[in-house]
Amino acid sequence: MSKSTVDKHMEKRFGKMKEERRLPPRVLEELQEKVKNLELTKREFDLICDDVIESYERSLVEPGEAVGTVAAQSIGEPGTQMTLRTFHYAGVAELSVTQGLPRLIEIVDARNNPSTPTMEIHLDSKLANERSEAREIARNIEMVLVESVASNFSIDLIRQAIDVRLDPELMADKGLTVEEVTESIREKIKGKADVQAEGNTVSLYPASEELTDLQRMNEKIREIRVKGIDDVNHVVIRKETDGYVLYTEGSNLQDALEIEGVNPHRLFTNNLREIYEVLGIEATRNAIIQEAINVLSEQGMDVDVRHIILVADMMTADGAIRQIGRHGISGSKNSALARAAFEVTIKHLLGAGIAGTRDPLRGITENVILGQLIPLGTGSIDLLMSPQGRTKTK
Repeated sequence: MSKSTVDKHMEKRFGKMKEERRLPPRVLEELQEKVKNLELTKREFDLICDDVIESYERSLVEPGEAVGTVAAQSIGEPGTQMTLRTFHYAGVAELSVTQGLPRLIEIVDARNNPSTPTMEIHLDSKLANERSEAREIARNIEMVLVESVASNFSIDLIRQAIDVRLDPELMADKGLTVEEVTESIREKIKGKADVQAEGNTVSLYPASEELTDLQRMNEKIREIRVKGIDDVNHVVIRKETDGYVLYTEGSNLQDALEIEGVNPHRLFTNNLREIYEVLGIEATRNAIIQEAINVLSEQGMDVDVRHIILVADMMTADGAIRQIGRHGISGSKNSALARAAFEVTIKHLLGAGIAGTRDPLRGITENVILGQLIPLGTGSIDLLMSPQGRTKTK
């Protein structure tokens, strides 16, 4: 069959679909864009169109359906069966990550800092199968403090100096030299002390000779970062089917993206706040969906993804990540009765009474409290029956 014949058939079918309005214009345009460069027969093209229409119609929700209540029940009921444990991360014995119900709570609460922040870092395709390269990148990521490579810290009161004795074996393991450690200390101190290196010992001569100042500086030196990125305390290298993958204890998405040799398109973190700050709200929405699915599937629970998508959409609809709770979505409802039914009842009722707040009674909770029909399903419309048997809908 000639290409021109197929093109005419496609044009005719798209015109018919546009007239029938079985697909939204945006979906129809996307379908046209995706099939225009494909080598398709008339039969193949019709099958694709039929599948798209069927998938779209199956995804529709009846007007008045209680999607929020169904989603809450579909996620909450399996949540009661989750184990309260911490699992080893991806089979790596050295690292563990919070899973089950505690992790699901972290996700919907949009916690600023998850209890076990982790990153999964894939390497550039050219380096993915090189063990030596993976080890070098891991060294550049793992945070190394001065105290991690030092065997002894001491204060010499006679010389008014602080001596840091470096361990040669630890230095070699972290790929560091005495000069690098000395330079890191010098940059952090910024002129507050004269820094000198001799052999494996770095000596600091502070400008102040007060003992308290020496002790304070001694403690500060221990926490100086010599190598790696902040907040990543440990990195584990694991060989997988598509190459070496780095798993980290701690998360710092911004700095990890800047490490040479890292594949920026395959770098994942379980810290939702970091994703929001670095990649934006759309990436955060996708991460919420993916993290929730992972938690549920880890427990062997099959929850329809549309319930999770609804939760993610509610949490990110305003362009900022919000928790589901009194400080987020539930606390921002227009109804004072709905807010009071969730948490801190007296505070909400007293505040609404003082302000003379008017409740529109458009939600579910407030109508249940008053014993009225909820505005969902058959309760979303009014039916007036006339004695003559005629029915009017308004």
